[in-house]
Amino acid sequence: MRGALRLQGAFRLLVEPVPQEKRELLAARWRELDPHFQGPLQGLGRQSTGCGATIGLNPRCDFDCAGCYLGNDANAVPRASAVEIRRQLAALRRHLGPKGNLQLTDGEVTLLPEPELLGIVRDARRLGLIPMLMTHGDGLRRSAGLLDRLVEAGLTEIALHVDSLQRGRRGSYREARTEAELEPLRDELAEMVRETRRRTGVRLRAAATLTVARSNLAEMGAVVDGLFRRRDVFGLVSLQPLARVGRTRESLEGVTREELWAQVGHALAPYAFDESGAGHLRFGHPDCTRVEPLLVVEREGEQPRVLPVVRPGRIEDERLVARYLESGLAGVAFRDDPPLERTLRVLGAFFAAPTFVLREILPWVRKRAAESGLPLARLAIELVRGKVRIDSFQVVSHHFMSREEAATERGRERIAACLFRVPVGGRMVSMCEANALGVRDRFYGELAATNPGRNGSLPVTESCHLGSPYSRAKRVAGTPRA
Repeated sequence: MRGALRLQGAFRLLVEPVPQEKRELLAARWRELDPHFQGPLQGLGRQSTGCGATIGLNPRCDFDCAGCYLGNDANAVPRASAVEIRRQLAALRRHLGPKGNLQLTDGEVTLLPEPELLGIVRDARRLGLIPMLMTHGDGLRRSAGLLDRLVEAGLTEIALHVDSLQRGRRGSYREARTEAELEPLRDELAEMVRETRRRTGVRLRAAATLTVARSNLAEMGAVVDGLFRRRDVFGLVSLQPLARVGRTRESLEGVTREELWAQVGHALAPYAFDESGAGHLRFGHPDCTRVEPLLVVEREGEQPRVLPVVRPGRIEDERLVARYLESGLAGVAFRDDPPLERTLRVLGAFFAAPTFVLREILPWVRKRAAESGLPLARLAIELVRGKVRIDSFQVVSHHFMSREEAATERGRERIAACLFRVPVGGRMVSMCEANALGVRDRFYGELAATNPGRNGSLPVTESCHLGSPYSRAKRVAGTPRA
């Protein structure tokens, strides 16, 4: 009976490739967005309902990073109860809809008892969310098989945060202060993902995340190039310029959007990437996020070529994306579709807008293929013969705000248009509001008052290495931070 219902649901995709619930939520996000930002290339409210994250899931961490958005007392805060986390997941599901982008975060979540962590992944999947585990990766290195068990519980996405601003990593990377010193670690984590894929048979998707400050800006080009070469694992790179919130070191200096993307352009220039545009796609406020989806075509024996979906100065690209966002295809998502569902959703998408597909998308694809040096028919033949590899590589920058920025009129404008939210007090709160305007601290205070038995303090065995929050609590008051 259950199998018949699943099959019936799969065939429903032929007539409804974008579920009605998601279409309604997209319309709600669009109505909430300031008309000033409802431009033709705005994806929030048309392709995406936004992103969400848990708060209070595990406010502790065994690192003491130089750029940390948690508060000074985070490691003493009790974690939220199972009832509260389930409430948050339900709220996020209502806000994001089916296949909603959920980040399991707030501190280092791999420090949770394993049965609890696996249960949260299962709960998120049962609700129809797609959870992404946010982690520094050391817990997965220490606990053999944990990543496999997470995948078996339903995890299909993970974000691995590795950068030279981190403090507290164990083993040979403990004293690392440059991105180059961390390249072997990125290799190790990439191989961990590959091994989990081989053992579980699940195509686990991985993102690489980094905090960027003046101290590591000059190395971003080399880091992006290295991740590009590991794009079989890291299909997405999320670069996050430093924001002065939480316990971020006062000595650190932030960087501008232009400085950051100049490094990205330098990294991808050898692959024919043109970084002359200012970023075309919009997801929320233009100051907050820049998204560059890239196609990579690599012929056997040749250098890969990077093809931006929206090329600088090419009006036909912008027009096609705008037309897509206005069509019956907008909002379609294939992530985590089994083969039958993916096939039926593709057919359903075609039936939803056949004229647009045949008269606009197909000619555009044919022209792009020819410009890349491979006519479409020849490209298809070489793909079948294994002579050409086509994959994607997405570079994103997220620009969080300091308290001073968030308190300005522009900051309030950005908060209202935010696509990244957490459920607090019965409403979906912007992450910058949570980080910069005291919402997180007030929420932690409520956790301390209502969950006194769920102490979040780290045992000495987990936290007494150099630079940890535990060791810092023992320092003499007034001692300046490094």
